[in-house]
Amino acid sequence: MVLEAEATHAQMQRILQSKAFRTSEVHRNLLIYLAEKSLAGTADGLKEYTVGLDVFAKPPSFDPRQESAVRMHVARLRQKLAEYYRTEGAGDAVIVDLPKGGFKMTFEQRPASIDHEPAARPTHRSVLLLGIALALAILVASFLGFRLWRTEQAPDTAGTQWTPELQQLWGPLLSSNRPLMLCLTTSKESGSTGAGTASGAFLLGQFLASRKPNIMLTRSDLVSMPEVTMDNVIFLGSSTGNRQIQALSAGQPIVLEPEGIRNLKPRPGEPAFISDSPTEESHALISLMPGIYGHGELLYFSGNQIASVMAAVQAFTDPTLARTLVSKLTTPAGFPRYYQVVLKVKSMDNMPIEISYMFHRDLSSLKVQASGK
Repeated sequence: MVLEAEATHAQMQRILQSKAFRTSEVHRNLLIYLAEKSLAGTADGLKEYTVGLDVFAKPPSFDPRQESAVRMHVARLRQKLAEYYRTEGAGDAVIVDLPKGGFKMTFEQRPASIDHEPAARPTHRSVLLLGIALALAILVASFLGFRLWRTEQAPDTAGTQWTPELQQLWGPLLSSNRPLMLCLTTSKESGSTGAGTASGAFLLGQFLASRKPNIMLTRSDLVSMPEVTMDNVIFLGSSTGNRQIQALSAGQPIVLEPEGIRNLKPRPGEPAFISDSPTEESHALISLMPGIYGHGELLYFSGNQIASVMAAVQAFTDPTLARTLVSKLTTPAGFPRYYQVVLKVKSMDNMPIEISYMFHRDLSSLKVQASGK
């Protein structure tokens, strides 16, 4: 059905003024640009390079093969449109969509219901389905590269109670209006994500599903520095052999090495190196750092083994472990803004069965990332 221009314009205004788009200027601009091109009949000829120059003010040297910012924001635009029609726009008569595979938007009249029964409300994805979707996305990412993970408005995951300690740990990332990116580290040998990373991502998917909409999922070898600058980023997995993560981690006093954790400036009673056991005992490193030029937050869940990566995530998602962690980090001066924590992990069959705090470092005065050096 051909829509009148007035109806299309009114629908665009509703979307732009919606909660989903009100706080995202970049996606408002992208939506307006693509809508104008689509309505003018010129969207079929749009290229990623052109969109980068016109919408994101990229320089003429912009190379879409090396930088995925345009793809990322177009994918997020699709997410935001889907979010709008799940919530505020559930009853709108005009459907605005951006089909995958191009930049041409569609504007269609919502089909009238044939019978007189109320339209069924879309069901929320269960926690299990969300986790499965995330795990599948990880496998696809190993072969096809950058993919998205759309978190639906799922019910509170596994009955996890949101405690003051969890708020203390997650507040810097979840209270911000900045998008959240979950970046899965890749192994230097295969270029694919490991089992520990996938398992940790599953746990994070369960925990964050109802607390932060539109989380972006990508691999560390596919993310660009401009993307890191725009988002809050969670790095998940081993950082050894990954040059980009190591560059972002420059200046950290505690670093993950292939055989364990190196304490570059040990204090009295602290070991200079903690080696992982190949079987029952490993170690996890959690680091919360300022983003590039002080923009946003970088959170690392690092470990060399499946159990250690999972343990790092559990320390941030389990209320009891979170309470212990916050109590260890809190001093008379308060809770540190940035920090690193080392955990000892005892495991069985690659599953953590005992997670204990070892030591931490307050990095609140860290200036490496904030200054961009």
